[in-house]
Amino acid sequence: MKMKLRFLAGAYALMTGLALSAQTHVIEVNTKKLGAPIQPTMYGLFFEDINYAADGGLYGELIKNRSFEFPDRLMGWEAFGTFEVKADGPFERCPHYVELRWPGHKERRSGLSNNGFFGIGLHQGEDYRFSVWAKAPQGTARIKVQFIDRATMEENQQFAETKLEITGNEWKQYELVMKSPRTIAKAQLRIYLDGQNTVDLEHVSLFPVNTFKNRKNGMRRDLAQALADEHPGLLRFPGGCIVEGVDLATRYQWKNTIGPVENRPLNENRWEYTFPHRFYPDYFQSYGLGFFEFFQLAEDIGAEPLPVLNVGMACQFQNWNDDTAHVPYDQLQPYIQDCLDLIEFANGAADSEWGRKRAEMGHPEPFNMKFIGVGNEQWDDLYFRRLEPFVKAIKAKYPQMQIVGTSGPDSEGEMWQKGWAAMKQQKADLVDEHFYRNEDWFLATPEGKEKYGNCGAMRYDTYDRKGPKVFAGEYACHGKNKHKWNHYEAAILEAAFMTGMERNADVVYMTAYAPLFAHVEGWQWRPDLIWFDNLRMFKSCSYYVQQMYAANKGTNVLSTTMDKRPVAGVEGQDGLYASSVFDKDSGCVIIKVVNVSKTAQPVSVILQGMKGERNAETLTLSHNGMDDENTLDQPERIAPKAGSLKLDAGKGSTLLLDDIPPMSFRLYKVKK
Repeated sequence: MKMKLRFLAGAYALMTGLALSAQTHVIEVNTKKLGAPIQPTMYGLFFEDINYAADGGLYGELIKNRSFEFPDRLMGWEAFGTFEVKADGPFERCPHYVELRWPGHKERRSGLSNNGFFGIGLHQGEDYRFSVWAKAPQGTARIKVQFIDRATMEENQQFAETKLEITGNEWKQYELVMKSPRTIAKAQLRIYLDGQNTVDLEHVSLFPVNTFKNRKNGMRRDLAQALADEHPGLLRFPGGCIVEGVDLATRYQWKNTIGPVENRPLNENRWEYTFPHRFYPDYFQSYGLGFFEFFQLAEDIGAEPLPVLNVGMACQFQNWNDDTAHVPYDQLQPYIQDCLDLIEFANGAADSEWGRKRAEMGHPEPFNMKFIGVGNEQWDDLYFRRLEPFVKAIKAKYPQMQIVGTSGPDSEGEMWQKGWAAMKQQKADLVDEHFYRNEDWFLATPEGKEKYGNCGAMRYDTYDRKGPKVFAGEYACHGKNKHKWNHYEAAILEAAFMTGMERNADVVYMTAYAPLFAHVEGWQWRPDLIWFDNLRMFKSCSYYVQQMYAANKGTNVLSTTMDKRPVAGVEGQDGLYASSVFDKDSGCVIIKVVNVSKTAQPVSVILQGMKGERNAETLTLSHNGMDDENTLDQPERIAPKAGSLKLDAGKGSTLLLDDIPPMSFRLYKVKK
């Protein structure tokens, strides 16, 4: 997209006191002096297993309850004929399996069908790896493995089939690859006993061969690629509230998520029943996507890993300030040891106790983890007192490890203030702030300021520069009366707010929109960054805002003002927001301008310290429908569009004049 520059010969005269149209705002960018460095972790990702983000989502496994460990052992399965669920299988922490026996007549059938997660999605021409641990008590047995379509009007339900011979009365893993001849969103996997000999089946699995990076226990390719395409500097995992659990018994325990996937115990997902109006009784964690896979994924997409561990507390929201629901203060040592062991697992030598476990999983080199979070969204003395011994123990053994504490679930108020005071006192390196707020908060309207206080793009201007740094670890604009849609208007307000985070990169070191993923048939919380079904996905408007920042974060802040003030939507700035950075790697000045007004805004941008004519690459997110959003059928309905501008030479500066469309976000990249 080519955009012609409308250059006013008198633009530069503003600097010498001559008048220009009052409608044209002059933005000055000082390219001569580099400001605060921007951390590589500035724009990141926050993963939590909510909305079927892991099993049924990013994790490539297509079989639900593959090890028959759900409390209802056959949930997700349909068993028929003569069968029995047994509990003396080969894996200590996943002992259950199904025995299929001859039903006593050649016209009867014994077998299993699996429904997958809202069905099994298969792509035409793609290969799928079926695997199963099995044994034949009578020495040999056969099974038929089929892809079926129960809803078909055709003669045959099965549209792909292969046979598998099971030999011996000892447990072994068997594999075969099946090609799907059709694309279908809601297939099933069916297994028939073929013959009269009994067969025992455990850990029945189906993966696309074509996973991200082609890993056997890998990620769904399109979803993982969307993460890589955002250019994140950080991956926070595994949550969120699942770190805490409804009670301590169901908290996330990282040591249960490593080692052979067949022996990783099932865990209840705390989002299974949190919302009775969005209830999913079959929502559990297989831990197939565990801490090793999280570290590996972070490495694959070029992001720093930030694991968050339990601080000895169950969810405070569900155990409202009930100290008896949490670990007594004098019994925290196993939880502290979990943190120390995790650091060794990630960074220790291959011959150390926990480093050896990492090496055995296929990664002898350390992951070079630099950050660890302790506790999630917790508050008050229940949290502060428990955190203190964690900080002391971690810093004593690993003084370079950066510890992330939390200021609780609010972005302001008494508990938020107490949280910051405690984090400063304990010398946490970063403080995790969360804010799911409406338009008034993100725009810092008079109503927003009255209700929330310090909000909007000026929020971080007054933060203590000598205290802990900020991790804006969960945030999103939740539109009033919008039922929390992923609508376009909310994304533009997020873009405006983010100029303030970028301007204050000396105190804001990390950020992450949340949540990340949502299955269109299994969501519990919205808005979300990426939506998907069993075959397709789309990136929300907010995803593109995050991508525009993350892919163009630069290395240093540049001073950017209008009328000698930050361009942050303050009075007299007509809804304009702006921030600028310099990128040492590309040699580019990158200017981000957001217009949240309902009319186009002419701007004159003066690049001080740059001389001569040159071109600018542009990227623009603009759309007319404020309530519109992308969908599976229209995944790129709203997406950034590339273009270019010609910049003119002024007296000692380079100038551009442009009209910023209403409710839009435009980025300029100029080679210095």
